Amino acid sequence: MSAQTETQGSSFDSIKWLVAIALLAAAVVGNYYYGDTVSVLYRALAVVAMVIVAGFAAATTDKGRRFLGFAKESRTEVRRVVWPTRQEATQTTMIVVVATAIVALILWGMDAILVRIVGFFTGLEF
Repeated sequence: MSAQTETQGSSFDSIKWLVAIALLAAAVVGNYYYGDTVSVLYRALAVVAMVIVAGFAAATTDKGRRFLGFAKESRTEVRRVVWPTRQEATQTTMIVVVATAIVALILWGMDAILVRIVGFFTGLEF
């Protein structure tokens, strides 16, 4: 009986996904079709409403529920993160900027040397 319920659930999920996709497509087509005749405010409200309804339809599927669970767990994990202070962020940024400048100068110097070496062997002056 479990396999039968999973099959029914997946067929209902397919229908829900089709409804969600159809609503999103209708929002895009309707916004384009009524672009000249209906106010931008009404079109925007209609598109937002259709996106919300499509989101609710997608959230009731198995994948939608798993995604919502993942999003809740991710939010919990983000709350646990110890964020750097402003001073730590500034110091780290300055270290990255200085290191990048040093590497850029080294690469520029190596490029200049290689250009001269290649020019010496080929007889071409750059």
